[in-house]
Amino acid sequence: MKVSYNWLKKYLDFSLSIQEVDDILTKTGLEVESVLPIGSVEGNLEGIVVGEVLSCIQHPNADRLKITQVSVGNEKLQIVCGASNVAQGQKVAVALVGTTLHPNPKESIVIKEAKIRGEASFGMLCAEDELGIGTSHSGILVFPEDTPIGQGIKNIIRLNPDYQFEIGLTPNRSDALGHIGVARDLKAFLNYHKKTKLSIAWPKVQTHNNSQNNQF
Repeated sequence: MKVSYNWLKKYLDFSLSIQEVDDILTKTGLEVESVLPIGSVEGNLEGIVVGEVLSCIQHPNADRLKITQVSVGNEKLQIVCGASNVAQGQKVAVALVGTTLHPNPKESIVIKEAKIRGEASFGMLCAEDELGIGTSHSGILVFPEDTPIGQGIKNIIRLNPDYQFEIGLTPNRSDALGHIGVARDLKAFLNYHKKTKLSIAWPKVQTHNNSQNNQF
């Protein structure tokens, strides 16, 4: 059984740490076998800022590459880019020199000054998958025209990190086959042992009482 920490908090108002939830669930008979961070991005998108493509010209030595001049607020950078959708005037995600990208848990890329087919490049214009926030590699990530340049994209892309509890359910605990059942165990433990007065925030169900339509 996989349980989301954030979902549990929707049903029960608590301020327990991940480790405390782990300990309590195990004590109530819902043994936690593993805890996995999900929905987060390693590195928290540090070093990646919004830039504006001031110009975009064809690379003289490569048909599929473009040479861009990109403003990141306090400076202008020349960046060689191979994305087919790069164009002048775009607001884009720029990984500055020294930034480490984590496109997946097994791979990391350090952005360095480089010469690409004889042209200097000082950074990287990034696609979703290169940032680790999606799977799209159809082109670089483009922000709305009114996005301020120079700010970190972590201020724009609001990450909502979560943790997944893997619970080893025994046959006699079918009551915990959903988040509400697990939240009820947490509530019972806290109300009894910690003397809290928590209650479950039941989902609201809207019903429509129209006798004319009650025909089966």
